[in-house]
Amino acid sequence: MADASIGLAHLMPPFDEASVITVACRPDEFSASALARAVEDTDAHLLNLNVTDVRLDDGRITVELRTSHRHGGATARSLERYGFEVIALNAPGGAGSDMADDMLRSRAAELLHIINI
Repeated sequence: MADASIGLAHLMPPFDEASVITVACRPDEFSASALARAVEDTDAHLLNLNVTDVRLDDGRITVELRTSHRHGGATARSLERYGFEVIALNAPGGAGSDMADDMLRSRAAELLHIINI
């Protein structure tokens, strides 16, 4: 019989080349397949998906995802396009700064587009 006291480290063993993204959604909008599709749209693999016991003040649930990409910025943007709110991004190598850099590049490109008009 399996040990009932399996720890979190057993369920989510550490990977050097992975990022952890926490998203929020209403319970009636939760879809594991939509989350997986959003992750796989960025050519990443969904390694873990855990619905947490944390509820936000407005009743939304939080879901922790671990993906196979070291930098999770592209995956976070894909999740937002699918309607999930990204509330945390943790990855080795400063993935949070990668996401911020991508946002700055995007805004700079938009500004240059407006200037060229």
